[in-house]
Amino acid sequence: MKSILKRYRVFLIILLGLLIVTLFNKTLGLHALSVTAYSLKELLLVVPPIFILLGLLDVWVPKETMMKYMGEGSGIKGVLLAFIIGSAAAGPLYGAFPVAAVLMKKGVSFKNVLIFIGAWSTTKIPMLLFEISALGMKFALTRLLIDIPGIIIISFILSSVISKKEVKEIYENAGDLSS
Repeated sequence: MKSILKRYRVFLIILLGLLIVTLFNKTLGLHALSVTAYSLKELLLVVPPIFILLGLLDVWVPKETMMKYMGEGSGIKGVLLAFIIGSAAAGPLYGAFPVAAVLMKKGVSFKNVLIFIGAWSTTKIPMLLFEISALGMKFALTRLLIDIPGIIIISFILSSVISKKEVKEIYENAGDLSS
């Protein structure tokens, strides 16, 4: 019982805070509860398909294949694949992290995992199409042409600044999560 309380203490503290807010300001408390319920519903609609796809990726794609195409020494093809996979993804950014954990488990290089996360967050195809229709082709392509080199530069800087020991710990933690 004590371990369950410790594990969910943040949730319980927030729930208690929500109850206190509701006692003092019913309208605000009910609005906060409504927003929370909407976010939870959205989460429950997005996460299961992501985990199904992750299971398929884990079973269908051998580790050796991922290491060959996206591992250390994969070069430009690894970078391009990381961009394509990240850009073709759908869903909010929190969906990228379980996918990144599976990619790490499969032996994808840290640099390519960072590129994948960057591409997921900024170069998604649906977002590009929306920008073209709402803000114009010139804006969308300008932003894309700035983002792509930015993602690559940031991933190269981060992968060279973060120590091998820290990267190893990140990979170990990702392996623990995806097991």
